[in-house]
Amino acid sequence: MTDIKNLYSRFQKARGRRESWESVWQECYEYALPQRESVFSKNQTPITRLFDGTAPDSVDQLAALMLSEVTPPWMRWFHLKAGSDITDSDRDRIAPELDSISEIMRAHFDRSNFSLEIHQCYFDLITAGTACLLFEEAPIGSTSAFKFTAVPLSEVYLDEGPSGRLDVTFRESRLDFDSFVTRFPEFDLSSKIKKAAPTEEMTFSVIEAVIPAKNGGYDYTAFLNPVGQYDSLNGTDIVLKEAHFACSPFISFRWLKAPGEIYGRSPVMKTLPDIKTANKVVELILKNASISVTGIWLAEDDGVLNPSNIHLVPGAIIPKAVGSKGLTPLEAPGKFDVSQLMLDDLRKHIRHALLGDKLGEVNASKMTATEVLERSDEMMRILGATYGRLQTELLTPLIERAIGILRKRGEIPEIFLDGRLLKIAYQSTRAEKQSQIDANNALLWLSSVLKLGETGLKQINVGAFVRWLGNKLNVPDEALKLTSPEGIIS
Repeated sequence: MTDIKNLYSRFQKARGRRESWESVWQECYEYALPQRESVFSKNQTPITRLFDGTAPDSVDQLAALMLSEVTPPWMRWFHLKAGSDITDSDRDRIAPELDSISEIMRAHFDRSNFSLEIHQCYFDLITAGTACLLFEEAPIGSTSAFKFTAVPLSEVYLDEGPSGRLDVTFRESRLDFDSFVTRFPEFDLSSKIKKAAPTEEMTFSVIEAVIPAKNGGYDYTAFLNPVGQYDSLNGTDIVLKEAHFACSPFISFRWLKAPGEIYGRSPVMKTLPDIKTANKVVELILKNASISVTGIWLAEDDGVLNPSNIHLVPGAIIPKAVGSKGLTPLEAPGKFDVSQLMLDDLRKHIRHALLGDKLGEVNASKMTATEVLERSDEMMRILGATYGRLQTELLTPLIERAIGILRKRGEIPEIFLDGRLLKIAYQSTRAEKQSQIDANNALLWLSSVLKLGETGLKQINVGAFVRWLGNKLNVPDEALKLTSPEGIIS
């Protein structure tokens, strides 16, 4: 039986560690992803007006870029391959089966809501630096075996396990009556509420905890929050559901992190001062424009002119005393405006931090093909560290969880990702770019070796080289039918 008091104590500690980040996250969401329903602090007053849309537009573009680069919908963004410990003969034999398993997995991803939910996670990742994706098994009879939910960061409390990964996950959510019954259909709610029968107006605070188990895998426990519930439930430990998973259903990942920190840092955090300044500059520009259009007027206190009765509309007749000047405009001391120069500079910094300037404008006439390639390569270099972290914290746990669900259903055989017998080959744009660089370097080496003549030819293992080059260029294994690992280039 799970010790709910100990689990709730760990939850409280995780909540305390997150508090220092909440004010920063709130500002990031207000300026880069406005009108978000989830808030981190009820005491904070959100900004009432957003004047500059550079940051929200750049976040939207970067999220679309991440979706197309890391997990492109309806495309081959991963493939299962034999590991390094598999011999060539066994590799050729199991290649068709691994291709079939990969296609089955991709079909389930494509038929599920994965693309919709992971896109929402990318918004959290770019804005707050940390995102969480809930990967559940769909009910039998659904079009896909996978069901995904982008968990709002306001509901998630994370902690690192002994491995340094985000293994410990707490989720606190408030469910209405229908959602509660749907999520926990086996729990008899009426037996726990003694004073009154459950009604549809009731809401319940539910805490879900995923902790690494001592014997491997992860223990899942869902229980009612012992604080803030109805009088008949307060102070009681009510476990809603317990389960054990080989892979955690909560997949948490970060943009980047500093040593000693649990939560990630985002590009919006880095450029938040520029975003706030640009918003203030646009606000002042609009105020100045209002003054320029309507003007500031001077009126003599002559006993005839009443400013309260003046309406500056076309055709208006404004009375004035004989000899007085009536209404006269107040001349500005100077009209040198540097605000637009400041705003252009700030917007340039924002777009640069959010990678919105790497490909430039589509209609830019001065952009050459070489410049486009150079900017694309620069974008790949900038995203290199982030993509490596996403492979470790998002993509690999995602594939492992998918294999576990399909293996449980009997749709695929008993396979396990260990890197030696079975490995994952990622086929996103970033991974393909790196593979192309490796292949070009190898071909350059081969061209240099061939110039050495017979001595250089004897040092080449043709079969191994062709197979390696085919793997780098994502050539299907069944197309590599090599009868011998040796060979001579003529």
